[in-house]
Amino acid sequence: MKEDLKVYDNVLQLIGNTPLVQINKITEELKGEYYAKVEAFNPGHSAKDRIALYIIEEAERKGILKPGNTIVETTSGNTGFSIAMVSIIKGYECILAVSSKASRDKIDMLRTMGAKVYVCPAHVSADDSRSYYQVARRIHEETKGSVYINQYFNELNMEAHYQTTGPEIWKQTDGEITHLVACSGTGGTISGTARYLKEQNPNVKIIGVDAYGSVLKKFHETREFDSEEIYPYRIEGLGKNLIPTATDFDVIDKFIKVTDEESAHTARKLAKTEGLLLGYTSGAAMQGILQLAEDGEFDEKSKVVVIFPDHGSRYMSKIYSDDWMNEQGFFDTQNEISVQKIEFIK
Repeated sequence: MKEDLKVYDNVLQLIGNTPLVQINKITEELKGEYYAKVEAFNPGHSAKDRIALYIIEEAERKGILKPGNTIVETTSGNTGFSIAMVSIIKGYECILAVSSKASRDKIDMLRTMGAKVYVCPAHVSADDSRSYYQVARRIHEETKGSVYINQYFNELNMEAHYQTTGPEIWKQTDGEITHLVACSGTGGTISGTARYLKEQNPNVKIIGVDAYGSVLKKFHETREFDSEEIYPYRIEGLGKNLIPTATDFDVIDKFIKVTDEESAHTARKLAKTEGLLLGYTSGAAMQGILQLAEDGEFDEKSKVVVIFPDHGSRYMSKIYSDDWMNEQGFFDTQNEISVQKIEFIK
């Protein structure tokens, strides 16, 4: 940053140091205090900015990534956007294999950022040649001078959050945090943050939020992969049909599962009560807190931090669309964005 002019050299210098915001209305009936780490304040509007910058700069430092190389990645959308953004600034080409579950908003944003996008079917096994894991691997093998980020199996995914998100939360709460609640997809966010917090205070309880249709919760409890747990679900960036090595299950105390429908409504409720237009996964994280509170997880002394990973602008055609909610069978007049509120002046 140029101190004399008080300007930043580029958008990458805006990554991290996101605010902690107290959640008030949606939690007013709950015991304890609740704070949101709002990752939408990153320039790429998600927590994935952290890992994109960290992994790419580590690859540069080690000489793995050189000028003229192409970056290849598997993504549900947010990591892809962050990688595309970093690639623009640093001068790399970007090729992304994206799950078809990603919203149209996300896919359009990736194309706008200059990335080449391959949309792959979401509801196939991880080892299917059409899955976004296998497509990204094939593109990497076929593209000369390419580097595959591989966030699901990259230790640096955790390290990025250990170095940044964890210390930020510890400092912002003056070390008084009692619980961390975060969604788990690749697992990098929750694992890296948890490692740092547990080092400061082993009594901080780490709770992961998983989706019905995902294998993570049962694997955490049994250390066994159960393919019978897998079935299609709608939430993006949450849960998995494989076990990512970027997840450190040992630092997570427990998991709770949430539904597609309740998570969508809770995201809409956050917008109406807290003024926070957030993503589908943020709704899932908040829904996890509501269920945990109902189960008696928190008391008057609890200071709970929840990580809200991305912005709602990427879900306008999904959870913030009454038409989409109705198509999914999620329609709820209490959460409807009513056309009666719109008046057209002729």
